[in-house]
Amino acid sequence: MQSAPSIQKLLDELERLPGVGPKSAQRIAYWLLNTDKATALRLAEAIVEVKDTVHFCTRCFNYAEGELCDICASGKRDASVLCVVSEPRDIPPIERTGVFQGVYHVLGGALSPMEGIGPDDLHIAELLKRLGSEDVHEVVLATNPNIEGETTAAYLARLIKPLGITVTRLASGLPVGGDLEFADEVTLGRALEARQPL
Repeated sequence: MQSAPSIQKLLDELERLPGVGPKSAQRIAYWLLNTDKATALRLAEAIVEVKDTVHFCTRCFNYAEGELCDICASGKRDASVLCVVSEPRDIPPIERTGVFQGVYHVLGGALSPMEGIGPDDLHIAELLKRLGSEDVHEVVLATNPNIEGETTAAYLARLIKPLGITVTRLASGLPVGGDLEFADEVTLGRALEARQPL
């Protein structure tokens, strides 16, 4: 069944969103059609506002509304510990733990020769500049535990260690509440390698 042109346009745009397939796009579109105009306008205004006001922090490349993001602007963070992540979306899960009190540096991706992403395509030069000008004692490499993330972490470790800065990597292993029988060999192997005394 053919949709009205305006509905089809909405469906096409919704399907361009990551993780939204045809059925999800249809559910969202019908929700928008059935909700009151004020609700739909609030959503539209929020999208326009975030596009107009949010940009990258000039220091760490996290999302910011001012020159610096809230974390870089805070005087309560430990600037001697710097956590390197691939994308700004990697910061909120770390922040939710309440454990990390340092600052961040966002690379803007991960090394991926297959996709043509090399060191010059990431904020690596800016990271090295920060390490040369700021009093950083430890760099925590928190890239994803996949091929690209591991490659990026290894590359960064080779660049940073000669600077006399401690380089650490997030531990990887079994999730809390997981069952050993469902763990893959790589995850279980890393859990064994990173075992700690009790």
